Amino acid sequence: MKIVIAEPLHIPDDELDADIARLLPDADVVRFDSRPADDVEYVERVKDADVIVVANMPLRAGVLARCPHLKLVSIAFVGFDHVDVGWCHDHGIAVANSPTYPTQAVAELVMGLTLAVLRKVRDGDRAVRGQGTNAGLAGGELHGRTVGIIGAGRIGQRTAELARAFGSTTIGYNRSPKSIEGLELFPLEDVLRRADIVSLHVPLTPQTKHLLDRERLALLNPGAVVINTARGPVVDTAALAEALRSGRIAGAGLDVFDTEPPLAPDDPILSAPNTVLTPHVGFDTVEALAYRAEQVLGNIRSWQQGRPENQV
Repeated sequence: MKIVIAEPLHIPDDELDADIARLLPDADVVRFDSRPADDVEYVERVKDADVIVVANMPLRAGVLARCPHLKLVSIAFVGFDHVDVGWCHDHGIAVANSPTYPTQAVAELVMGLTLAVLRKVRDGDRAVRGQGTNAGLAGGELHGRTVGIIGAGRIGQRTAELARAFGSTTIGYNRSPKSIEGLELFPLEDVLRRADIVSLHVPLTPQTKHLLDRERLALLNPGAVVINTARGPVVDTAALAEALRSGRIAGAGLDVFDTEPPLAPDDPILSAPNTVLTPHVGFDTVEALAYRAEQVLGNIRSWQQGRPENQV
């Protein structure tokens, strides 16, 4: 069986080699330390593969159709909207994702972004570097605030647990009913009206694109902060920037955008006030990436053994 890891998994080579030897000792594994320059190179890399491993690099029908031996796509990522899953299913190709590796990492970044916005960390850093003082930098606390979790999956639930550790009340919205200790669920509009912090944790689907649009942003209270570590288009970024500039809401912390960074210089969110922006690093910790490699290879092993895990 030939396995092609078509892009870097960003862990040391010796660690990846050890994982491969332990989890897939009999496999022929080819791995690349860079992304392909174009689809021609992409096809050349994967055309003979039985299994393709990608992280967040798109894998569309044009490439998939050139892989006659392909039986499994193992995605080293939680989201899978960048892979043509429908095409794979139509052609008998299994697809698995890696749903749990970034749970702690992303939840911790949510807390970091929230505290950075509430405590005006970016402005404080600028003040010190510019020989300034603490004038005008009085911030707010998480303690006593209501955190609204939009999407009560693994990451949403862990975020809620961390928020409660700070003394916040947590409420949530989820598309399907759930019973979650410490996280009472309400209709989306009710959560938006009640929350001081709104943290998004839904996948990007046609139903969730611009889930937080201009009309729903208008439901937030003036002191509200929006945190997005899910997918950029879940929020109408232009409407969010407008709400921030007008003072309609207090701030935002964003790790995801309509496109992957670097952003266009005229992207409205770059000039919006009271924002803390990070370049899609929620999943990117040493610990999470090590676990990710184990999970993506483990998905291949379990599929080989006839007990597939994390199928999408």
